[in-house]
Amino acid sequence: MSSVLLTGGAGFIGSHLAEALLARGDAVTIIDNFASFYPRPIKERNLQPALRGGANLIEGDITSAADVQRAFEAVRPDTVVHLAACAGVRPSIADPSLYAHVNVIGTQRLLDAAVQRGVNRFIVASSSSVYGNNAKVPFAETDDVSRPISPYAATKVATELICSTAAHLHNLDITALRFFTVFGPRQRPDLAIHKFLKRIDQGEAIPVFGDGSTSRDYTYIDDIIDGVVRAIDRCGQVERFRCYNLGGEHPVTLAQMIEAAEQTVGRKAIIDRQGNQPGDVVRTWADLARSRAELGYQPRTSLLDGMARQWQWLRAEAR
Repeated sequence: MSSVLLTGGAGFIGSHLAEALLARGDAVTIIDNFASFYPRPIKERNLQPALRGGANLIEGDITSAADVQRAFEAVRPDTVVHLAACAGVRPSIADPSLYAHVNVIGTQRLLDAAVQRGVNRFIVASSSSVYGNNAKVPFAETDDVSRPISPYAATKVATELICSTAAHLHNLDITALRFFTVFGPRQRPDLAIHKFLKRIDQGEAIPVFGDGSTSRDYTYIDDIIDGVVRAIDRCGQVERFRCYNLGGEHPVTLAQMIEAAEQTVGRKAIIDRQGNQPGDVVRTWADLARSRAELGYQPRTSLLDGMARQWQWLRAEAR
């Protein structure tokens, strides 16, 4: 049994991960500051299954050295899973300083405490956005990530760099996981699939940026959680610092995603066509060769199957 300190455990991915770790017998303590990016009651609902399963909750801010020290003193973890972050490409353009503060300084606070407390394993969430508009597809972990095109992506590149440095200087085993467009139950309300399913059902227009040809490698939440757990168990087995892609491996265009949403809901979408958004990448596509070979990772859920499960959850939440 591991003692896990999980940052951002009230969020979409974090709440699912907390349940998975508890189910296998790990002791889980969550630190979350319930940031106002979306409503607190949503996060409190996310947390309920994990809290009923025995997780502990510390309300605190990862950018506060005092809050981080308080959490490490209370838990004394052997494993840190760091998912907390300011998320989203477009909001990062509006407030890049906030994103730098939370995503970079917050990560450094946790690394400082992990080194001081002798933590064995440190898992950190990165993003497919680090690849920018890479001309080569699929995106591999060895590709150049020096040209991010949004402040959010730049903070994730910086996060990987400071983690790599900590691994080198302090012999701390660190794994960075590059998530590719995660969807499923509890997905944030600002994200496309959540938003489109609800608006199509309600007969409201959906905002579509560009001509629909941009593509994303959508990854269902259960596949992501499987990959994170595998990464925890294998952290440090190849080298001190290692990056892995966690994706679905089947890119889907925006137009195809809308068709899938229409099929799922059973109604045609009303399209509000808008211009391309600055900071949005043209496509994402995960090369999973390393993740398969070293983690045994294999995504299993198709976009349509996962979307049907998300739609079922959304309808239940609306009751």
